[in-house]
Amino acid sequence: MFQIIWIVLAGLVIGLLARLIMRGRQDIPIWLTVVVGIVGALVGNVIASAIGVRNTAGIDWIRHILQVGVAVALVALVAPLWANRHQHHPVGR
Repeated sequence: MFQIIWIVLAGLVIGLLARLIMRGRQDIPIWLTVVVGIVGALVGNVIASAIGVRNTAGIDWIRHILQVGVAVALVALVAPLWANRHQHHPVGR
């Protein structure tokens, strides 16, 4: 149970950091920010493992930078999609 709470909190922090780094306004809800942060953390961990920097002595700065970087890319991808989600569906006929 605590692991799920930790994953959600880490996703929230990483997602919020990604949104702060992005320029302009991102009109995505907080739940989507958390999801983007969680996915960014997971993909960042995979990349860090692949290049051999996932677990280092001290704070894993490279891993955290990779996690936030992936989350920034995901925010850049998801925010316009979320903003345009209703434009392709005609409201009235």
